[in-house]
Amino acid sequence: MAEEIHLSAQTRTEFGKGAARRIRRADMIPAVVYGHGESPRHVSLPGHATMLAVKRENAVLTLDVEGTEVLALVKDVQREHRRREIEHLDLVLVRRGEKVEVEVAVHLEGEAAPETVVTVDHQTLLLEVDALRIPENVVVSVEGAEAGTQVLASGVTLPAGATLVTDPEALVVNVSAARTAEELDAELAEAEAEAGIERDESDEEAEAEAAPIATSDDES
Repeated sequence: MAEEIHLSAQTRTEFGKGAARRIRRADMIPAVVYGHGESPRHVSLPGHATMLAVKRENAVLTLDVEGTEVLALVKDVQREHRRREIEHLDLVLVRRGEKVEVEVAVHLEGEAAPETVVTVDHQTLLLEVDALRIPENVVVSVEGAEAGTQVLASGVTLPAGATLVTDPEALVVNVSAARTAEELDAELAEAEAEAGIERDESDEEAEAEAAPIATSDDES
């Protein structure tokens, strides 16, 4: 379940790219806190502690904003493209006992039957859960699952108190028969034919044609 992480936040009054760069140079991260009909609060958060906190999806932060304590759910993390450093956070105010809608990752467990392929069609499920009891993931077991097995969203076991928001008929996991080498080769040949590509002779055939004809020692 979601772990409450306590961070000290400083109100910021400077905005724009230049101000944001100065904040980050001071090992702080600019953020905005909004929700519940309140005016957005612009704050700066401690860089290293915040970076560790947001490694977990749907992290809930307890912010001490200059003596006022608020709970906030991490809604969006904006990162620099190349170095992946955090540039800005969007946080949504929540209250104890309040339910929120969040995307929760689907985690597979177990091994399906031999010669099968397991496909995850939905990597996450949208759930309505208590803001302070957000699961890290939902588990789907494929142990021993045969080809043809399908797990719909309605068939996924949810944590106590969680409600499924995703369409119950949505396909989450599909187990199909693995294609044989012959099927894959036929599919490739068909694709090449449609593209007008002619296959070259195999290396073995080319070598066989190029090899000299053997003669016995008695022949002259």
